[in-house]
Amino acid sequence: MSVYPINKGVSKPIVFRGLKAQYIAYLAIGLVLLLISFATLYICGLSLWVILPLIMGLGSALFFTVFRLSHRFGEHGLSKHFAKKKLPDYLKCNSRQVFINLKK
Repeated sequence: MSVYPINKGVSKPIVFRGLKAQYIAYLAIGLVLLLISFATLYICGLSLWVILPLIMGLGSALFFTVFRLSHRFGEHGLSKHFAKKKLPDYLKCNSRQVFINLKK
């Protein structure tokens, strides 16, 4: 008799330290952009006393924003939120011809 392992939680979303699904990618992309901006500002000759507080502030804002979005909307909620914003409030139809021509 063969024993096969049961893969429990196959369809569960990826979670890393409280971040769910696509928010992990958002945080990673933001951190890469912060690293590139730090390097660019440093190469341009800006003082570290200016660069470090700026990058630390932007990094903190990035972390707080991504974690807040992750907890507020969840795995698919952000895409649903943006999809709902694109829906019109109402449809206006001045003629009944649209409905009359449906039978033909």
